[in-house]
Amino acid sequence: MYKKIIPARIKDSLKVLLGMAKAVPLNFDPEEHYCPVCSSPVRQFNRLADFYYDNLDKNEFIFSIFQGETMNQFQYSCPVCEASDRDRLYALYFQKELSEVHNGFRFLDIAPSSSLQSFIKTKYSHINYRSADLMIDGVDDVVDITSMNIYEDNTFDFFICSHVLEHIQNDIKAMSELYRVLKPGGKGIAMVPISLSLEEDYENPEITTAEGRWKHFGQDDHVRMYSKSGFVNKLTSTGFLVHQLDVNFFGYEIFDKHGIHPRSVLYVVEKRSDY
Repeated sequence: MYKKIIPARIKDSLKVLLGMAKAVPLNFDPEEHYCPVCSSPVRQFNRLADFYYDNLDKNEFIFSIFQGETMNQFQYSCPVCEASDRDRLYALYFQKELSEVHNGFRFLDIAPSSSLQSFIKTKYSHINYRSADLMIDGVDDVVDITSMNIYEDNTFDFFICSHVLEHIQNDIKAMSELYRVLKPGGKGIAMVPISLSLEEDYENPEITTAEGRWKHFGQDDHVRMYSKSGFVNKLTSTGFLVHQLDVNFFGYEIFDKHGIHPRSVLYVVEKRSDY
């Protein structure tokens, strides 16, 4: 007689439906991931929005999207506060290196991220925090990063300049201004999109259309694609000491828990104290 074989998983499901067995709950740890910006446990960070893939594909982006140095496409933003992976990386750095800052500590945040700004103002409410940008509404100071004459020399203890310089035609001048306003011994976070497939920075001032910039630079308002060596050389040429903090500095488990790609590098620049 023909005997029909029923897979074990179907038998188990039938037992549950007939009340002959109890369903076993999934072994899910609600704290599998964690956002250090909003202090929220999350099951999964959100992937990069389709908008970017659609535009990169439509305009035939000439570089590999999988060669970005600090970009976790599949765990990009926090579902609670929308902090990007780089925002989470900065928050981890602050918790590790800026746990105690004195009253009067002067902090400049160029083109602030709303979620990270909230984190800084909450955790470091006693510091002198200034947000600045030329285009964003609601910042403390409306300023052109290439000409920050409203700030005196040696004003700030720390700055963030994250994903701003790729929008600036004269990025060397902007870096020089950041160096000027930083106090001797002060530090800052300087970050740009970096393609590890490049040996030197790639730019062409004749590419001005939105379509052309998507194709060559990865976004319609970017004016160059940075290489790792090109970015570091520009920073050092303006006087900065450059510290590259990678997964060996933070730890593999820390990166994994907070949705940071192991290829990520945090660039912390420093103005020599003997300046």
